[in-house]
Amino acid sequence: MTAIVESVDLKRHYPMGHSMVRALDGVSFTIQAGEFVGLLGTSGSGKSTLLNLIAGLDRPTSGTLKIFDQQLDQMSREALSQHRRKNVGMIFQSFNLIPTMTAFENVTLPMMFSGVPRPERERRGVELFESVGLRDRQLHRPAELSGGEQQRVAIARALANSPAVLLADEPTGNLDSMTAREILEILKQLNEREGKTILWVTHDTEMASKYIQRSIRLRDGKIADNGISSSSPSGGIA
Repeated sequence: MTAIVESVDLKRHYPMGHSMVRALDGVSFTIQAGEFVGLLGTSGSGKSTLLNLIAGLDRPTSGTLKIFDQQLDQMSREALSQHRRKNVGMIFQSFNLIPTMTAFENVTLPMMFSGVPRPERERRGVELFESVGLRDRQLHRPAELSGGEQQRVAIARALANSPAVLLADEPTGNLDSMTAREILEILKQLNEREGKTILWVTHDTEMASKYIQRSIRLRDGKIADNGISSSSPSGGIA
């Protein structure tokens, strides 16, 4: 398998008052192409900080972080912007949809920023809505959609520019258990059918054990475990 994400002694420290917060403190791991990885840990363990670094939304204090063999910690601001547009798609707990736009406009907006011609945007948008089961909800605004429907729109938006990696930050945190399972089934299908590499931040180890192939558990900014999920023949969730 090909390594997509490689981290070596990654650190992210920042001052808070008279103290130094060590959000990440020497994190090393590798994520292979096509893996569905759960990033586990309690609040404050460093999960979202790590996701932001992989997304190019923040820079590490030290260490190296590579995606597709390119070092994010050495990229220019413009290169990081390109990285966010082309390499990664982000799904958030709070959906982050633009309320004044229709669902279709929300989904096709990333393609417009990437310079995709309008006919291609419209064709791709229809395909994306069909892939998340919302063909009849394209012209609705976010306030007219349920939480589960909004998250499906957010997934379609994350897929707009065909990224190889999906970064999902607690995407089921605002959803009931049944809707959460529906969303995770969509992610599982994207992983299995399209080979999407998925890094899913969650604190729900029970739910994670049913979907992920491997877990990375953070504790106080360090990796506590880097194991295999119960879906693997080799054993229980780390």
